[in-house]
Amino acid sequence: MHKVFLKRLLLFSMLLAISGAYQPAMSYGDEKADLILTNAAIYTMNASRSWARTLVLKGEKIVFVGTEDGASSFRGEKTRTIDLKGRMVLPGLHDSHVHLIDGGVDLSKCGLLDCKTKEAVLSKIKDYVASHPDKNWIRGGGWSLPVFKDGNPQSHDLDRFCGTKPAFFESQDYHSGWANSKALELAGISKDTPDPDGGRIERDKSGRPSGTLRESAMKLVSNIIPERQPEEYVQGLERAQKLANSYGITSIQDAWTNDNLLRTYQLYDESGKLNVKVTCAPEIKAENADQQIDELLLKRTKFSGKRVRVTSAKLFADGVIEACTAALLSPYHGHDGDSGKLLFEPEKIKEVVQRLAKEGVQVHIHAIGDRAVRVSLDAFQNALEKEGASDLRHHIAHLEMVDRSDIPRFRQLSVSPNVQAFWAQQDPYIKELTEPYLGKERSKTLYPIGDLAASGAVLVAGSDWPVTTLNPFDAIEVAVRRRELGNTKVPAWLPDQLVDLSTMLAAYTINGAYIQHQDDRTGSLEAGKAADFIVLDQNLFEIPTEKIHDTKVLWTVVDGVEVYRNDSFAL
Repeated sequence: MHKVFLKRLLLFSMLLAISGAYQPAMSYGDEKADLILTNAAIYTMNASRSWARTLVLKGEKIVFVGTEDGASSFRGEKTRTIDLKGRMVLPGLHDSHVHLIDGGVDLSKCGLLDCKTKEAVLSKIKDYVASHPDKNWIRGGGWSLPVFKDGNPQSHDLDRFCGTKPAFFESQDYHSGWANSKALELAGISKDTPDPDGGRIERDKSGRPSGTLRESAMKLVSNIIPERQPEEYVQGLERAQKLANSYGITSIQDAWTNDNLLRTYQLYDESGKLNVKVTCAPEIKAENADQQIDELLLKRTKFSGKRVRVTSAKLFADGVIEACTAALLSPYHGHDGDSGKLLFEPEKIKEVVQRLAKEGVQVHIHAIGDRAVRVSLDAFQNALEKEGASDLRHHIAHLEMVDRSDIPRFRQLSVSPNVQAFWAQQDPYIKELTEPYLGKERSKTLYPIGDLAASGAVLVAGSDWPVTTLNPFDAIEVAVRRRELGNTKVPAWLPDQLVDLSTMLAAYTINGAYIQHQDDRTGSLEAGKAADFIVLDQNLFEIPTEKIHDTKVLWTVVDGVEVYRNDSFAL
């Protein structure tokens, strides 16, 4: 009888849980709480994706998640209670591919992201030059390739405003640069300068440099620009983390960290000012890769701290489609058989990935074209076969083109697709550059986020800021709609690749924590985990999807400490 009773009780409890009438409480410890959040719509992102009404905090930790009655035992004389009046609570968001300090530094430069025409670009540069007469170098970025013919701005346009001073502007995607004649002269770039390995100098009909530099050719100019001062990086981080926290971001992977950036993160971490948890990924290039890996292994110890870890390596497998530098399986249309170029030869990337895996380093690869994706997956497969299974949680970012036969390999190889979902809309980049270079048929499978999510692989998401918006809610809306933000008049672009809201929230929370090897400590709201959470002004499940981008973060808390609060949110 006793066993029968227990079985019936268990069955009854399961049925109640499924119906939503019962929520198992999640508690940790028995001490009195510092803070209790009540009357909330808490989407815990735990394994069952359950909802709760109350969140209880003690110090840096969550000690209870569940019903309001269940929280009563944690209430003491000094416990503070906040009624959230039904507002939605999520775990802190994880941006798994971002350039945080670089983006913060860029905020002080001549930014061109909001310029939709060539005239607007030139007008903004003219005003910037006039208002900064003290600048010896004119620097900026964010120009969009489609606003210039063939994505190829000319040096003489810059010469009109800054002919006596060198000027250099990086493109929105950071894979092209625009230099004036003075900068080209100082860099020694002339008609006779050969294209560097992995790069291209755009030229006019006579063979003279036009002013646009692709990929590694950008370094011909950037290498002669005076190095930034340490305080510029510090100021950049301060600006950037404030912005990140205002969007609910509490953890990131910085996908391209040199020593200047590592020192800045370390400085902020040691001073207790770092308000995001950071995984750093120094770049490893094909040339002298072994030496760079040796240096990375030293950095893994030298720069790691409480909220900073150097446990990942960044590899660039190719460039971008808009500049015809992404590596494709078939040639670009109208480019005389050119299919782009790999930045690592297939055997070399296998060798590098295998050694990194052997050393216990996670590998984070930039791959845009379908050939680059395949070669990257081949390298992971080789490492798996040679070094055996591991828990390194490798990932490939961007994934604009993925051959259908390669989709299942992500799950099979335990490689995470790291998507930048904001790009999955038919914007001018797609209409004016990507689709003409690929043709209609190949363009039908761009950004296959839906297929990647359905493959069973652990989908993660990032912004690639400052390339595009840092706001995760912008990217989430595009992923679930495949349309321009808020636009209800156009049909979804490639609607078979839509994903649901829960999938994208997982990509930005528990899956993001997984890719940072932090899912045992954060990424979901569960007892025993870090008190990393955000409060929103609207419930994402109760609004039209075209309103997701309007979401405002009201409160961001990291390890139990407020790092951002909207002026409209009173406690």
